[in-house]
Amino acid sequence: MIQVLCVDDHQVVREGISLIISRAADMQVVATATTSEEAVSRYREHRPDVTLMDLRLANGTSGVDAIRAIIAEDPGALIIVLTMYEGDEYIHRAMLAGAATYLLKDTLADDLIYVIREVHVGGRPLSDQLRARLEARAEQRQLTTREVQVLELVAKGKRNKEIGASLGISGETVSVHLKHIFAKLDVSERTTAVSVALRRGIVHLD
Repeated sequence: MIQVLCVDDHQVVREGISLIISRAADMQVVATATTSEEAVSRYREHRPDVTLMDLRLANGTSGVDAIRAIIAEDPGALIIVLTMYEGDEYIHRAMLAGAATYLLKDTLADDLIYVIREVHVGGRPLSDQLRARLEARAEQRQLTTREVQVLELVAKGKRNKEIGASLGISGETVSVHLKHIFAKLDVSERTTAVSVALRRGIVHLD
C-alpha cells in the first residue's frame, strides 16, 4: 500500500482527497495536517510514501516551508504540491524547495491517482502547461529582493514616500525601483504591475 499524507487547511478538500484515494486498491491516506508545523510532525510520525501538500496553509503558514523542513530531515521524501495557485513563481519556489511535481486542484481524480503512483516509483511528471510556465520564467528578468519589497508595499496601497520611509530609502530611489519593476514585468503602471505580480505569485496579499 502507498501511504499518503494529505496537507490542506480545508476539511472538504482533505475529505475529498481521502475519498478519491480510498477508491484505489493500492493506496491509503494515513494522516492529514492543516499547518506547516503539523505537516512536519505528521511526516515524522508516519513516514508516508507520498505527501500531498497545499501551498497556503492554516494560521498563515506556508507549504513551501513545510516542504523545505521535510526534505531537510528526509532528502528522499516524495512531495506532490496540490494547490489552486498556478503562477510561475509558485511553481518555481515549490520545485526549488524539493517538491517532486506540481498539480492544480482541478486535476481529475484519475490523474491524481496516476501521478501519486508515478512519483512513488521515482517519476517526476509535470504537465506541459506548467513546464512551459517554468521555461518562460527562466527567460524573463527576475525582480531583485528590494524590488519585490517595493512591489509588496505598492500592493498594500503605499505611495512612494511611505515606501521609502518603510525601507529606509528615498522616494526618488523608490521611483527608480518602480521603473525597473515595470520594465521587467512588461507593464506601464502600478496597478497592472501588482496584478501581474499577484497572478504570477511574485507577491501575495495576506
